[in-house]
Amino acid sequence: MTVGPLSGFTIGVTADRRADEQMKLLAGRGAHCLHGPVIKTHALGSEDQLRLATEMMLDDPPVLVVLTTGLGVRGWLEAAEVLQLGDELRELLASVDLYARGPKATGALTTAGLDVEWTAPNARYDDIIDELDERGIDGDRIAVQLDGAGAGELCDRFEKMGADVVRVPVYRWSMPGDTSPAERLIRATIERRVDALTFTAKPAVDNFLEIAEFLGVGDELAEALASHVATFCVGPVCATGLTDGDIATPFVPDKHRLGAMVQQIARHFAVLGDDVRLGGATIRLQGRLVAFEDGVQALLTERERAILDVLLERPGVVRSKHELLRLVWHGSESDEHLVEVTVARLRQRLGPAAQGIETVIRRGYRASAD
Repeated sequence: MTVGPLSGFTIGVTADRRADEQMKLLAGRGAHCLHGPVIKTHALGSEDQLRLATEMMLDDPPVLVVLTTGLGVRGWLEAAEVLQLGDELRELLASVDLYARGPKATGALTTAGLDVEWTAPNARYDDIIDELDERGIDGDRIAVQLDGAGAGELCDRFEKMGADVVRVPVYRWSMPGDTSPAERLIRATIERRVDALTFTAKPAVDNFLEIAEFLGVGDELAEALASHVATFCVGPVCATGLTDGDIATPFVPDKHRLGAMVQQIARHFAVLGDDVRLGGATIRLQGRLVAFEDGVQALLTERERAILDVLLERPGVVRSKHELLRLVWHGSESDEHLVEVTVARLRQRLGPAAQGIETVIRRGYRASAD
């Protein structure tokens, strides 16, 4: 019964950039992906603020440049080529100290053939602030490649430390024009149809929570994130969107990259599967997936899996329909016929193991290994 580590699990993806790549990596490990982008990345026009900021740097060079994102580094160099300022910008960046916020910015600079003076160890702005405070930037002219949220707080801190800051905007983030996919993802999260969520930028976390508040389900979402839905953030800055508000404690990979996050998700869920004996057959239960010894697989609904979990929790013990309604539907339904219908569907999906779900007349149901 060989199944992918994420088979049977549904992963919610909130990104817009590289979302297809992320979902391909997850699907390759067996996951079902639900895409609900909560952020939109906009490249700035080549004839606006970026030209002005780059020319200001070339006319009056800074002593150091802070690079905040890999996307920003690549976008800046590419836009400079279009503006016919590419050679001048590369010469400038090669002549000053480059401070990178994290491995993505460092990797983009290294790929471009530029040496990095220092990389923030935890990929956080506070690391850069502490480092430059120790170095001393009072009276220095420095440039900051802005992230999609503007990095205004970072620049303000540098100015309070006495620096003359040139802000370099390369792109910006906003809410997506159509939030309906995000709304569907939020409702699926609350309804326990999603096992995990991925975030690749702090503004994505902020927007996700903001959309939920607009829908009037902020508390329900927070409860879901704090209980049954695992959250994965590509880096520590992104994670602060959840930790600062004590909403959830997300998983963060040691290497702050998309591939590393996907590997972490796979490791997390790979240990959650279980082989059980039911009705004389051995089955593999993993998320909503049931895998049989002959290689056949079936997907359970959330209710079907929940009923099976209740019955398997205490094999041989009879569970009444009333009890199953309470434990599986959480008091939202009172019609015991729902239990009968759901158990019937569950037996159909269990195939050779179906006889392990026994009916005890006028009492309820129980699970039997034989």
